[in-house]
Amino acid sequence: MEDGEENTVRILIATDCHLGYMEKDEVRRHDSFQAFEEICSIAEKKNVDFMLLGGDLFHENKPSRSTLVKAIEILRRYCLNDRPVPFQVVSDQTLNFQNTFGHVNYEDPHFNVGLPVFTIHGNHDDPAGVDNLSVVDILSACNLVNYFGKTVLGGSGVGQITINPILIKKGSTAVALYGLGNIRDERLNRMFQTPHAVQWMRPESQERCEVSDWFNMLVLHQNRVKTNPKNAINEHFLPRFLDFIVWGHEHECLIDPQEVPGMGFHISQPGSSVATSLIDGESKPKHVLLLEIKGNQYRPTKIPLTSVRPFEYTEIVLKDMPDIDSNDQNSILEHLDKVVEKLLEKSSKNVVQRAELKLPLVRIKVDYSGFMTINPQRFGQKYVGKVANPQDILIFSKASKLEKGVGKIEDSERLRPEELNQQNIEALVAENNLKMEILPVNDLDIALHNFVNKDDKMAFYSCVQYNIDETRNKIAKDSNEQKFDEEDLVVKVGECFEERVKERSTRPKGSTQFTPGAQSFEDFQGRSAAGADSAVSFSDDEDAMPTSSSKPSTRGRKGSSASQTTTRGRGRGRGRGRGKDSTTLKQTTLDGALGFRSSQRSASVAAATSIQSGADDYASSDDAKGNAAEEIDDSSDDESNLLARKRAAPKGRGRGSTQSSKRGRKSDNSSIHRMLMNNDDDDDDDDDDNLRKRLNPSQPRAPRNYGALRR
Repeated sequence: MEDGEENTVRILIATDCHLGYMEKDEVRRHDSFQAFEEICSIAEKKNVDFMLLGGDLFHENKPSRSTLVKAIEILRRYCLNDRPVPFQVVSDQTLNFQNTFGHVNYEDPHFNVGLPVFTIHGNHDDPAGVDNLSVVDILSACNLVNYFGKTVLGGSGVGQITINPILIKKGSTAVALYGLGNIRDERLNRMFQTPHAVQWMRPESQERCEVSDWFNMLVLHQNRVKTNPKNAINEHFLPRFLDFIVWGHEHECLIDPQEVPGMGFHISQPGSSVATSLIDGESKPKHVLLLEIKGNQYRPTKIPLTSVRPFEYTEIVLKDMPDIDSNDQNSILEHLDKVVEKLLEKSSKNVVQRAELKLPLVRIKVDYSGFMTINPQRFGQKYVGKVANPQDILIFSKASKLEKGVGKIEDSERLRPEELNQQNIEALVAENNLKMEILPVNDLDIALHNFVNKDDKMAFYSCVQYNIDETRNKIAKDSNEQKFDEEDLVVKVGECFEERVKERSTRPKGSTQFTPGAQSFEDFQGRSAAGADSAVSFSDDEDAMPTSSSKPSTRGRKGSSASQTTTRGRGRGRGRGRGKDSTTLKQTTLDGALGFRSSQRSASVAAATSIQSGADDYASSDDAKGNAAEEIDDSSDDESNLLARKRAAPKGRGRGSTQSSKRGRKSDNSSIHRMLMNNDDDDDDDDDDNLRKRLNPSQPRAPRNYGALRR
């Protein structure tokens, strides 16, 4: 393959770069970026045609601005140059690259791309949100990477995906590059076992290139370790026409291609370029793969990464050590210190080959059966400045767990911590024999997944709102809601819940998408707070006060909420002047925020009190009707100018102030309210006292329902 470079496709392959990992750690914050920059420099030195990344370029779905800027700087430094690109993309690029531009980045006449980068997404940087966007879409929009393998789940049931290859030609060599971004393993497992759910498109035969002449590659990002068959992808699910597979997501470096018996293709697992979990699999040397393809033949060359932080791992069993006394903690500490020193010496010998000296990572797994444990943080204090992870050098385990399931522990050691610690709601419900009565288990499981893995703050709210709307719609379809008694309505809700559970069980896991209702979360909060008599909120802007909710409810009746004490004092049905309380919107709003009224008086009690007082006053005099009618007519004329008069009227001079409308009855928080206003309104208190003396305390009032009848 040395001859005929014009017919050889050279590809540098790497996976799981996890840019931004431990970015807040002072020692390890630059590790992921240094490793990624070394990978790009290797691609430049080896004069490769393009780079191929196998997912998890970023460690988080929403990386920080610092991480995003550093990634763009590295890609711009190595990818944008005047070097010619020696291959062509001959497939329908609108099917390969699902973005606004729909073509490979080096064909853009406004950019000089000398090193094309092709990448799929992983489980850390997968698309999310309403627009189904990933952080990789940002790099794609900047024309720095070619983002492919983004599938659109269509069809019914478990779903259906179509995988279209990127057809690359260089001389006589033709490469069909298939990409499959991360999909939840449980769902993709079911899709592979469902006929025609996963469709692989093959290249069409041409004059000088038959279908068999294409070298078929696949890059994917899924679980490969078979701790749970339903939570991983079996190699035998993949089609036999493939020649070479790049497997991302697994961090252990198994970069030498391994043939799958009976399938005819080879699998290379490059592993991660930065250690994200301190386990045995991550302690192996990190490599990238240089793949040279000519015709139907390929040659792999693994290249070690020298900028990766050294990592030393070992396991010890305390009971097998003769120099340790189980009752003497000092002997345990001395032995562990010796083990750490040996690991540091081993690391220093290997550092000679590396570019720069870095503090090593050290992890000791200690089997302490029959012994007492020690504090790992206290133990690591003496190694600050000597190791990169002094706080978690030691990890303790017991032999009983190893004896019960040796195989399970060995397999799970190859997994990352975030996968070991994950627990879904379905398993918790099954283990504790719980009976869900309000929300289906599948919906809660999806909401938890979106909240944790995709940082969706509205996940649980969308789940609850989705089920509430669905229940209301089903009840409304059956019959009018008013025909149900309270007990019948509860039974009906239970029946709707059972129907939803059955419906969810027929759907594939992860196919439910929660769509919030027409009301936003903030509107829903405001509506709930208004119904709970706590609609007012503390604000420095008087013009932004919520007056629309209190305006129609306070006319001709006693107010029972905190917001009604700030209105124009219409409790007695006389006059439209402003009372003293109307000038202190901020102070009464603070009362509402502190929750004095809403915590001591419910809306139903206040309504019953006002109805009773209205019934007593109804028989007192016929003059009350005239006064109430005058009040209602005047108020209806001025209803549209309510907010303007609130800002413009003088304070404390009205006839119908809130204090006089109470007729001597003190509210629950009147003393606190008076204390808050005492410093600002001493003069107004004297005027109000004179006003009360002029008014007749026994003057009759109109009933509460008179205004409603008149309207």
